Amino acid sequence: MLKFAVIGHPLTQSLSAVMHNAMLKEMGIDGTYELMDTEQEDLVTRIKQLKSQGYTGFNVTIPLKVPITLFLDEFDQLADLAGCVNTVKINPNHTMSGYNTDIYGFKTAIPADIQTSLKGNKVSILGTGGASRAAAIAFTQIGVNEIDFYARNIINAQDMVNFLRNNFPEITFNLKQMQSLRDLSDSKMLVNSTPVGMRGKAMGISPLEEDILKTLPQGAAVYDIVYNPLKTAFIKLAQKNGYRAITGLDMFVHQGAKAFEIWTGKKAKPDVMKMAALEELAE
Repeated sequence: MLKFAVIGHPLTQSLSAVMHNAMLKEMGIDGTYELMDTEQEDLVTRIKQLKSQGYTGFNVTIPLKVPITLFLDEFDQLADLAGCVNTVKINPNHTMSGYNTDIYGFKTAIPADIQTSLKGNKVSILGTGGASRAAAIAFTQIGVNEIDFYARNIINAQDMVNFLRNNFPEITFNLKQMQSLRDLSDSKMLVNSTPVGMRGKAMGISPLEEDILKTLPQGAAVYDIVYNPLKTAFIKLAQKNGYRAITGLDMFVHQGAKAFEIWTGKKAKPDVMKMAALEELAE
Protein backbone atom coordinates (compact mmCIF):
# COMPACT_ATOMS: atom_id res chain seq x y z
CA MET A 1 0.00 0.00 0.00
CA LEU A 2 1.23 3.48 -0.88
CA LYS A 3 1.19 6.13 1.86
CA PHE A 4 1.13 9.89 1.34
CA ALA A 5 0.56 12.91 3.60
CA VAL A 6 0.61 16.66 3.90
CA ILE A 7 2.59 18.38 6.66
CA GLY A 8 2.19 21.95 7.92
CA HIS A 9 0.17 24.01 10.38
CA PRO A 10 -2.72 24.67 10.58
CA LEU A 11 -4.29 21.93 8.47
CA THR A 12 -7.92 22.37 9.53
CA GLN A 13 -8.63 24.07 6.18
CA SER A 14 -6.75 21.55 4.03
CA LEU A 15 -8.60 19.58 1.35
CA SER A 16 -5.47 17.74 0.22
CA ALA A 17 -6.57 14.41 1.70
CA VAL A 18 -10.05 14.66 0.14
CA MET A 19 -8.56 15.43 -3.26
CA HIS A 20 -5.75 12.85 -3.30
CA ASN A 21 -7.83 10.04 -1.80
CA ALA A 22 -10.43 10.64 -4.53
CA MET A 23 -7.68 10.32 -7.14
CA LEU A 24 -6.26 7.13 -5.57
CA LYS A 25 -9.75 5.63 -5.64
CA GLU A 26 -10.37 6.76 -9.23
CA MET A 27 -7.10 5.12 -10.35
CA GLY A 28 -7.71 1.95 -8.35
CA ILE A 29 -4.47 2.48 -6.43
CA ASP A 30 -4.22 0.91 -2.98
CA GLY A 31 -3.09 3.93 -1.00
CA THR A 32 -3.92 6.54 1.64
CA TYR A 33 -3.27 10.23 2.07
CA GLU A 34 -3.30 11.78 5.56
CA LEU A 35 -3.22 15.21 7.18
CA MET A 36 -0.28 15.46 9.62
CA ASP A 37 -0.41 18.73 11.54
CA THR A 38 3.25 19.70 12.01
CA GLU A 39 4.68 22.85 13.56
CA GLN A 40 8.15 24.05 12.65
CA GLU A 41 9.81 22.72 15.80
CA ASP A 42 8.45 19.22 15.07
CA LEU A 43 9.72 19.02 11.48
CA VAL A 44 12.75 16.78 12.16
CA THR A 45 10.66 14.27 14.13
CA ARG A 46 8.00 14.24 11.42
CA ILE A 47 10.53 13.58 8.64
CA LYS A 48 12.00 10.65 10.60
CA GLN A 49 8.49 9.24 11.04
CA LEU A 50 7.63 9.57 7.31
CA LYS A 51 10.86 7.81 6.32
CA SER A 52 10.71 5.03 8.93
CA GLN A 53 7.03 4.26 8.31
CA GLY A 54 7.41 3.76 4.57
CA TYR A 55 5.72 6.83 3.09
CA THR A 56 6.20 7.37 -0.67
CA GLY A 57 5.85 11.12 -0.60
CA PHE A 58 4.28 14.13 1.05
CA ASN A 59 3.12 17.67 0.43
CA VAL A 60 4.40 20.63 2.41
CA THR A 61 2.36 23.70 3.28
CA ILE A 62 2.81 26.78 5.47
CA PRO A 63 4.99 27.38 7.43
CA LEU A 64 7.34 24.59 6.26
CA LYS A 65 7.88 25.21 2.52
CA VAL A 66 11.24 26.92 3.07
CA PRO A 67 12.50 25.00 6.17
CA ILE A 68 11.95 21.62 4.46
CA THR A 69 14.65 22.53 1.90
CA LEU A 70 17.35 21.99 4.57
CA PHE A 71 16.55 18.27 4.71
CA LEU A 72 16.38 17.41 1.00
CA ASP A 73 19.00 15.56 -1.05
CA GLU A 74 18.03 16.99 -4.43
CA PHE A 75 15.69 19.54 -6.03
CA ASP A 76 14.06 19.97 -9.38
CA GLN A 77 14.97 23.16 -11.22
CA LEU A 78 11.84 25.08 -10.21
CA ALA A 79 12.19 24.21 -6.51
CA ASP A 80 15.81 25.30 -6.69
CA LEU A 81 14.80 28.61 -8.29
CA ALA A 82 11.94 29.21 -5.86
CA GLY A 83 13.99 28.25 -2.80
CA CYS A 84 10.90 26.49 -1.46
CA VAL A 85 9.26 23.11 -1.86
CA ASN A 86 5.66 21.90 -1.63
CA THR A 87 6.11 18.29 -2.84
CA VAL A 88 8.62 15.71 -1.60
CA LYS A 89 9.25 12.23 -2.94
CA ILE A 90 10.86 9.71 -0.58
CA ASN A 91 13.05 7.44 -2.68
CA PRO A 92 13.57 3.70 -1.98
CA ASN A 93 17.01 4.47 -0.49
CA HIS A 94 15.38 7.00 1.90
CA THR A 95 16.84 10.05 0.15
CA MET A 96 14.33 12.84 -0.47
CA SER A 97 13.71 14.79 -3.67
CA GLY A 98 12.00 18.18 -3.55
CA TYR A 99 9.70 19.72 -6.14
CA ASN A 100 7.76 22.93 -6.49
CA THR A 101 4.43 22.18 -8.18
CA ASP A 102 2.94 25.46 -6.90
CA ILE A 103 4.56 27.30 -9.82
CA TYR A 104 2.86 25.01 -12.34
CA GLY A 105 -0.43 25.19 -10.42
CA PHE A 106 -0.35 28.98 -10.11
CA LYS A 107 0.33 29.51 -13.80
CA THR A 108 -2.08 26.85 -15.10
CA ALA A 109 -4.97 28.42 -13.15
CA ILE A 110 -4.62 31.74 -15.02
CA PRO A 111 -6.82 31.77 -18.16
CA ALA A 112 -4.86 32.12 -21.41
CA ASP A 113 -6.32 35.55 -22.29
CA ILE A 114 -5.29 36.96 -18.91
CA GLN A 115 -1.78 35.52 -19.32
CA THR A 116 -1.55 37.30 -22.67
CA SER A 117 -2.66 40.61 -21.11
CA LEU A 118 0.05 40.36 -18.44
CA LYS A 119 2.95 40.17 -20.89
CA GLY A 120 5.19 43.22 -20.61
CA ASN A 121 3.14 44.58 -17.73
CA LYS A 122 3.34 45.00 -13.96
CA VAL A 123 1.75 42.84 -11.25
CA SER A 124 1.58 43.18 -7.47
CA ILE A 125 1.86 40.44 -4.84
CA LEU A 126 0.73 40.70 -1.21
CA GLY A 127 3.08 38.70 0.99
CA THR A 128 6.62 37.34 0.57
CA GLY A 129 6.38 33.73 1.78
CA GLY A 130 6.79 30.50 -0.18
CA ALA A 131 3.63 31.01 -2.23
CA SER A 132 4.74 34.47 -3.36
CA ARG A 133 8.00 33.01 -4.66
CA ALA A 134 6.06 30.45 -6.69
CA ALA A 135 3.80 33.20 -8.05
CA ALA A 136 6.79 35.38 -8.98
CA ILE A 137 8.51 32.59 -10.92
CA ALA A 138 5.25 31.76 -12.72
CA PHE A 139 5.01 35.45 -13.68
CA THR A 140 8.55 35.36 -15.11
CA GLN A 141 7.41 32.45 -17.32
CA ILE A 142 4.35 34.44 -18.42
CA GLY A 143 6.50 37.43 -19.34
CA VAL A 144 5.66 40.26 -16.93
CA ASN A 145 8.30 42.99 -16.75
CA GLU A 146 7.80 44.27 -13.19
CA ILE A 147 6.65 42.81 -9.86
CA ASP A 148 5.85 44.76 -6.68
CA PHE A 149 6.02 42.74 -3.46
CA TYR A 150 4.23 44.10 -0.40
CA ALA A 151 5.68 42.75 2.85
CA ARG A 152 4.90 43.19 6.53
CA ASN A 153 8.60 42.66 7.28
CA ILE A 154 10.85 44.05 4.56
CA ILE A 155 14.09 42.89 6.22
CA ASN A 156 12.96 39.23 6.17
CA ALA A 157 11.99 39.48 2.50
CA GLN A 158 15.16 41.18 1.25
CA ASP A 159 17.09 37.96 0.55
CA MET A 160 14.26 36.53 -1.55
CA VAL A 161 13.98 39.67 -3.67
CA ASN A 162 17.75 39.86 -4.17
CA PHE A 163 17.73 36.22 -5.24
CA LEU A 164 15.02 36.93 -7.83
CA ARG A 165 16.88 40.00 -9.09
CA ASN A 166 20.02 37.91 -9.64
CA ASN A 167 18.16 35.13 -11.44
CA PHE A 168 15.84 37.30 -13.54
CA PRO A 169 17.82 40.48 -14.30
CA GLU A 170 15.44 41.42 -17.14
CA ILE A 171 12.57 41.91 -14.66
CA THR A 172 12.20 44.74 -12.13
CA PHE A 173 11.43 43.56 -8.59
CA ASN A 174 10.31 46.14 -6.01
CA LEU A 175 9.97 45.44 -2.30
CA LYS A 176 7.55 47.72 -0.45
CA GLN A 177 6.03 48.01 2.99
CA MET A 178 2.48 46.59 3.16
CA GLN A 179 1.39 49.59 5.24
CA SER A 180 2.48 51.96 2.45
CA LEU A 181 0.16 50.40 -0.15
CA ARG A 182 -2.21 53.08 -1.44
CA ASP A 183 -2.31 52.88 -5.24
CA LEU A 184 -2.47 49.92 -7.63
CA SER A 185 -3.36 51.84 -10.77
CA ASP A 186 -0.30 50.53 -12.68
CA SER A 187 -0.87 46.82 -11.88
CA LYS A 188 -2.58 44.39 -14.25
CA MET A 189 -3.03 41.77 -11.52
CA LEU A 190 -3.08 41.70 -7.73
CA VAL A 191 -2.28 38.44 -5.93
CA ASN A 192 -2.94 37.56 -2.30
CA SER A 193 -0.22 35.07 -1.35
CA THR A 194 -0.84 35.45 2.40
CA PRO A 195 -3.07 33.12 4.48
CA VAL A 196 -5.37 36.03 5.42
CA GLY A 197 -8.95 35.02 4.66
CA MET A 198 -8.32 31.28 5.07
CA ARG A 199 -10.71 29.10 7.04
CA GLY A 200 -9.27 28.87 10.54
CA LYS A 201 -7.02 31.91 9.95
CA ALA A 202 -8.73 35.30 9.73
CA MET A 203 -11.61 33.94 7.64
CA GLY A 204 -13.95 36.68 6.42
CA ILE A 205 -11.18 39.27 6.42
CA SER A 206 -9.64 40.76 3.27
CA PRO A 207 -5.86 41.37 3.26
CA LEU A 208 -6.60 44.73 1.64
CA GLU A 209 -9.18 47.46 2.17
CA GLU A 210 -11.76 47.96 -0.57
CA ASP A 211 -10.78 51.57 -1.30
CA ILE A 212 -7.21 50.46 -2.13
CA LEU A 213 -8.39 47.46 -4.16
CA LYS A 214 -10.54 49.83 -6.24
CA THR A 215 -7.42 51.68 -7.43
CA LEU A 216 -6.70 48.72 -9.73
CA PRO A 217 -7.43 49.66 -13.36
CA GLN A 218 -10.56 48.30 -15.02
CA GLY A 219 -9.78 45.00 -16.74
CA ALA A 220 -7.28 44.00 -14.05
CA ALA A 221 -7.46 40.58 -12.42
CA VAL A 222 -7.42 39.60 -8.75
CA TYR A 223 -6.01 36.22 -7.69
CA ASP A 224 -6.34 34.72 -4.20
CA ILE A 225 -4.25 31.61 -3.52
CA VAL A 226 -6.51 30.79 -0.54
CA TYR A 227 -8.99 28.10 -1.66
CA ASN A 228 -10.94 27.43 1.54
CA PRO A 229 -13.41 29.09 1.63
CA LEU A 230 -13.85 29.05 -2.15
CA LYS A 231 -14.95 32.68 -2.20
CA THR A 232 -12.84 34.65 0.24
CA ALA A 233 -13.65 38.19 1.36
CA PHE A 234 -10.89 39.34 -1.02
CA ILE A 235 -12.47 37.56 -4.02
CA LYS A 236 -15.93 38.92 -3.12
CA LEU A 237 -14.58 42.48 -3.03
CA ALA A 238 -12.89 41.96 -6.41
CA GLN A 239 -16.06 40.65 -8.03
CA LYS A 240 -18.18 43.40 -6.46
CA ASN A 241 -15.91 45.97 -8.13
CA GLY A 242 -15.97 44.30 -11.55
CA TYR A 243 -12.52 42.68 -11.62
CA ARG A 244 -11.73 39.27 -13.10
CA ALA A 245 -11.29 36.95 -10.12
CA ILE A 246 -9.24 33.75 -9.89
CA THR A 247 -9.82 31.63 -6.79
CA GLY A 248 -7.15 29.44 -5.23
CA LEU A 249 -8.99 26.21 -6.04
CA ASP A 250 -7.63 25.72 -9.56
CA MET A 251 -4.05 26.38 -8.40
CA PHE A 252 -4.60 23.90 -5.57
CA VAL A 253 -5.99 21.23 -7.91
CA HIS A 254 -3.27 21.61 -10.57
CA GLN A 255 -0.39 21.59 -8.08
CA GLY A 256 -1.95 18.47 -6.51
CA ALA A 257 -2.32 16.74 -9.87
CA LYS A 258 1.34 17.38 -10.64
CA ALA A 259 2.40 16.06 -7.20
CA PHE A 260 0.31 12.91 -7.73
CA GLU A 261 2.11 12.34 -11.03
CA ILE A 262 5.54 12.77 -9.39
CA TRP A 263 4.73 10.19 -6.71
CA THR A 264 2.90 7.57 -8.76
CA GLY A 265 4.14 8.08 -12.33
CA LYS A 266 0.48 8.20 -13.40
CA LYS A 267 -1.27 11.18 -14.99
CA ALA A 268 -3.86 12.56 -12.58
CA LYS A 269 -7.31 13.79 -13.61
CA PRO A 270 -7.68 17.39 -12.38
CA ASP A 271 -11.47 17.34 -12.94
CA VAL A 272 -11.90 14.41 -10.52
CA MET A 273 -9.73 16.14 -7.92
CA LYS A 274 -11.60 19.44 -8.32
CA MET A 275 -15.00 17.77 -7.99
CA ALA A 276 -13.95 16.06 -4.74
CA ALA A 277 -12.71 19.40 -3.34
CA LEU A 278 -15.89 21.24 -4.42
CA GLU A 279 -18.13 18.62 -2.81
CA GLU A 280 -16.25 19.06 0.45
CA LEU A 281 -16.40 22.86 0.24
CA ALA A 282 -20.16 22.70 -0.37
CA GLU A 283 -20.84 20.82 2.87
